[in-house]
Amino acid sequence: MSKIHQSIAALVLALVGLVGCDSEPRAVRDANPARVAEMKQTLRDLWVGHIFWVRHVVSNIATNDPEERDAAEKEVVANTKQIASTMTPFYGEVASQKLFSLLDMNIGAVREYSEATVAGNKRQQDAALAHLASNADDIAVFLNGVNPYLPKDTVRGLIAAHGAHHVLQINQYKGKEYAHLGATWPMMRQHVYVIADTLTAALVKQFPSKFS
Repeated sequence: MSKIHQSIAALVLALVGLVGCDSEPRAVRDANPARVAEMKQTLRDLWVGHIFWVRHVVSNIATNDPEERDAAEKEVVANTKQIASTMTPFYGEVASQKLFSLLDMNIGAVREYSEATVAGNKRQQDAALAHLASNADDIAVFLNGVNPYLPKDTVRGLIAAHGAHHVLQINQYKGKEYAHLGATWPMMRQHVYVIADTLTAALVKQFPSKFS
């Protein structure tokens, strides 16, 4: 559990970094609030869909229900494609496909950890955690590469904490801690709101004319 706590601590540092970014170009201040709000809501909805469907995959791994898991897996892929496609108008199809690949790897590591937890395989659990950490680094490098308003440390902290939430949820399913699962969900939802809002703010700063 210490790795989970370390990742959540990284989130705190990430949020501190966000709070410090007060100065905005005039073009950003002149952005149409309705268009900004629309983008923010779109990303929030998609990221909530992400944790919703990944939760279903995790729960079906825990209960060994292959039919429901297959249906949930398809929804996860569809949702991931939608998240990636929101980047296409800004960065093009190649970048969108790259983001899809990185997010798919993130989900794969979560799946790997879930399966290892159900099997009680500590070695595979550790390998999955290493894959999550590496993936957080890769996503941070990629997003910072396309958008300088997404600092690597901030993105890494956000994605690492997001992965830690999935890990926490998996462990709670394993331990049948259903009361705790109920408390974990709103925490995960609030966190993906932060991810969505951070992405939106960075897009508005980089492409203010698209929001005017």
